[in-house]
Amino acid sequence: MAKPKSIFVCQNCGQDYPRWQGRCDSCGEWNTLVEETKAQPAGKSNSLGGHSQAPVAEMIRFSEVDRLSASKQRFSTGIGEVDRVLGGEEAGKQGIVPGSVMLLGGEPGIGKSTLLTQVVLQLIHSYAGGESEVTAPTQSTPKKSQSKLQLDPKVGTTLAAPILYVAGEESPHQISMRIDRIVKNEHFLLKNKIGKHLGEAVEKHLVFSTSTDIDSICSLIRQINPKLVIIDSIQTMTTSDLTGASGSVGQIREVTERIIETVKPLHVPAFLIGHVTKEGTIAGPKVLEHMVDTVMELSGERTGQLRILRTIKNRFGATDEVGVFQVSEWGLEEVTNPSQLFLEGSTKSVPGSTTVCVMEGTRPLLLEVQALVVDSQLAMPRRVGRGIELSRIQVLAAVLQKHAHLPLGTTDIFLSVAGGFAVKEPAVDLGLAVAIASSLKNKAVPEKTIFIGEVGLLGEIRKVQYLERRIKEAKRLGFEHIISRNTHATVREVVSAYKLS
Repeated sequence: MAKPKSIFVCQNCGQDYPRWQGRCDSCGEWNTLVEETKAQPAGKSNSLGGHSQAPVAEMIRFSEVDRLSASKQRFSTGIGEVDRVLGGEEAGKQGIVPGSVMLLGGEPGIGKSTLLTQVVLQLIHSYAGGESEVTAPTQSTPKKSQSKLQLDPKVGTTLAAPILYVAGEESPHQISMRIDRIVKNEHFLLKNKIGKHLGEAVEKHLVFSTSTDIDSICSLIRQINPKLVIIDSIQTMTTSDLTGASGSVGQIREVTERIIETVKPLHVPAFLIGHVTKEGTIAGPKVLEHMVDTVMELSGERTGQLRILRTIKNRFGATDEVGVFQVSEWGLEEVTNPSQLFLEGSTKSVPGSTTVCVMEGTRPLLLEVQALVVDSQLAMPRRVGRGIELSRIQVLAAVLQKHAHLPLGTTDIFLSVAGGFAVKEPAVDLGLAVAIASSLKNKAVPEKTIFIGEVGLLGEIRKVQYLERRIKEAKRLGFEHIISRNTHATVREVVSAYKLS
């Protein structure tokens, strides 16, 4: 087979060039040329100067597809919040799809490597059969784990469907320090019901590779056929077929394509860790997100304790599910009841504080919103929001001023969502409006009251989706008064009912 040839292709018009140049001569765009590979035809020329006919592609009948095999079904990561984000038909069948390629992006230091390290530990724990299979055998306890292990002389270690961690940025020693910090933490072991001998199972089932040559990594994957592959990060991988440096657009696209071609036939899932640019998008070409099966984003303030895992794209599940984690001393601890976390430090019976309910996927979350309304010293009053869009604050202030006759034209309005959560759902409009009125009049809203509804430009309260599910969650957490379209028709009625007008 001939060695691939490197060409530069314009991402705007598709014109190719033998070498890189700043401006495309065909469409006139700047900095659109990206290096790609173009394999030389290997067929022999025929009498007409063409090439021999290509072999016919393999055809697989639908009846021949192995759909019910256990090895082809989803399997859990061992972390419920990650399984929820990856999706599935139902709660008991969520998790990783064999052969899928998942891209995890996020800002530096947000916890991407830590989260995937915990996924590795949970998978090793489940694969080893729990504590009963990794503890020292007794007369009544057979050596279950040793029956699964086989010696691979080529790799030189004991493997049983190992997990391959490609360490492109960190050394194996640095990763082992993170693993030891997690494994030796008593709280982590008790919370996840893991025995203290997890470290022994990690030594048997986890292998590292420090190579950044993607062709060598793909050969290693075909050789050991791992249960899971983690590449940290995709920007450090390169191929010698391209002249670009690691992290360049051409290298990232070519490397990702070769990973996909390797893991798909083997049904081996792969996690790719991706960097983000200063604009907050995943570094590399946009086509990278089209190539992979799932794109996840880990977000949150690095100085805060909250981390949110979202899906931007998911071929095997919904894209509106979120996973909530809290930073702890050993890593990222999943939060199974986010509403209780967000309302943990909420202030009771304080002017300007209300409770709202938002939907993140199929999960209702209760949040506290706070408002501060003060007399303005400026010719144009300020509207400031933290976790709330500025345009929404301006619209709600205008509606309250027009339909509820509140004097907001000379006041500064500051709105914030407690806990650092950002909301875009219109179902919080009613709670925001009441919080503004409460702060203006310096009157507190009664406890155990929640506001659910969208506020229109005419001052009416509109119904929202999943209202019954929101009400059920509010009642479960002890809220007795639920204000929505079912109880009041306009925002003026709500303001008057609580004597805030």
